[in-house]
Amino acid sequence: MTTQPFDLGAFLGGITDAVRPGTARPFVVHAGQLERLPANQVHNPTELSIAGLLPSSTFEIFRQTIPPGLSSDMQRHYHETVHYVIEGTGHSEVEDDTESWSTGDFIYTPPWTWHRHYNDSTEHPVEFLTIENSRLLALLGLARRQSAGLSSVAEARIRFKEQP
Repeated sequence: MTTQPFDLGAFLGGITDAVRPGTARPFVVHAGQLERLPANQVHNPTELSIAGLLPSSTFEIFRQTIPPGLSSDMQRHYHETVHYVIEGTGHSEVEDDTESWSTGDFIYTPPWTWHRHYNDSTEHPVEFLTIENSRLLALLGLARRQSAGLSSVAEARIRFKEQP
C-alpha cells in the first residue's frame, strides 16, 4: 500500500467546501447604538452600555463605567467574566483576595465567586470592556446571578448564610 504525500492545498480546499462564512449581522455595532443602562437600573453605581445588537449567541459584551470613588455591587454569577481596563485605576475583591489594576490590565472573575470592583480615583471614571459567557449559560438554562449590594464579601456570606 502506498501513501500519498500530504497536500496542503487539497486539505484547505476541502475545508472551504465544508465550512461556509457566517451570515449573522451586524458585525459592527457603533458606539451610538449601545443600549445604555443607567446605574439605577443595575442596582449599583456603574453604568452599562451593552452591545446587544451583536449576533453572538454565547457571550455578552458591554462597556462598564464606574464613577470616581465608587464601586460595583458585591455580586456573583454562574458565568465567567473578563474585564479589560480601558482607562483608570482601582482594585477588585474576588472572594478573599484583593488585587490592584490599571489601564491595559485584564481582570478575570471565576464562576460563582463573590466579587466587587472599585474605582480608586476620586477624579476620573474607570472604563471597562466586559465580556462574559452569560448568553451561553442562559441558552443552557443555567443563568443565575445574586447581588449583595454595596457590602463586603463577609457581609454577603452572612446575608446568604454561607461559610467562607
